[in-house]
Amino acid sequence: MVLIVLGYLSGSWLAALSVCRLARVADPRFHGSCNPGFSNVLRLYGPRLAAATLLLDALKAVPAVLAAKLLALPIWLQGAVGLAVLLGHSYPLWHKFRGGKAVASAFGVLLVLVPSVALLSAVCWALLAWRLRTAAAASVVSALVAPIACYWLAPDYVSVVGGFSLLVLARHWLNIRRLRQGEEPNLRG
Repeated sequence: MVLIVLGYLSGSWLAALSVCRLARVADPRFHGSCNPGFSNVLRLYGPRLAAATLLLDALKAVPAVLAAKLLALPIWLQGAVGLAVLLGHSYPLWHKFRGGKAVASAFGVLLVLVPSVALLSAVCWALLAWRLRTAAAASVVSALVAPIACYWLAPDYVSVVGGFSLLVLARHWLNIRRLRQGEEPNLRG
């Protein structure tokens, strides 16, 4: 379907690369954690560039997913479009399949499909990141909370949100291992 391809292509645009290029700083894929996402940009270049990265990575999910929702496509198909965005962000074809962890993009997808779950997950992420000082732990817990929250707030979307969560957890596999070993970098560097 056209929307799935559009979702993948929009997801494949890595906001961190554009933000860093415009700010005339080094490509985050080659510094810090080598991840083109919010937390690495925050550690490398500060809150201004990180906020721009977060906002753009979330917003890029909106057009294709919103179109799927407005067209009243079946929930599984809305989910497929959202998953395409996350796969595009995680495995962008034109960046040799080296992408980000899909947390901000997942927030954008959830914001369209199940806004209450998106907001609850975002609050959970922010509180944990503030308290634990690690984006990975906040991301992992938020990914686990999302389908549980969805069970009560939007039960029709539980399977779809669960699929998104599984992808985010899979993308954080190395982070989970580093967290268990006490080697995961915190948000301050």
